[in-house]
Amino acid sequence: MADFKIDGRMKVKGLKEKFKETFGCSLRVYTTVACKSPAKDDATLASIRAEGAKGGEIVVGSNIRVGNFEKKVADLYGIGVQVANAANTKLSKDDITLAAAGKE
Repeated sequence: MADFKIDGRMKVKGLKEKFKETFGCSLRVYTTVACKSPAKDDATLASIRAEGAKGGEIVVGSNIRVGNFEKKVADLYGIGVQVANAANTKLSKDDITLAAAGKE
């Protein structure tokens, strides 16, 4: 099982690349929980973190469900993320694991 660590110093581009390398699926990052505005690749997670969000660090494994992962990131940083297939053409279902999302 692959562990994946996220902290506020990471840049959006690095987060997306490391996520794909670890799980084999794509990650879309947004500046709001509502996923309306895509985050710029050169921004750090801390710089786009919502006011009042605590930030910090999380470690997730490949067995976490997509919906739970997206909620953890939203709760910690106040930003939206969406897991998509490797080609980044369709979103993964919330009830599958990150490992399964990488095989879609």
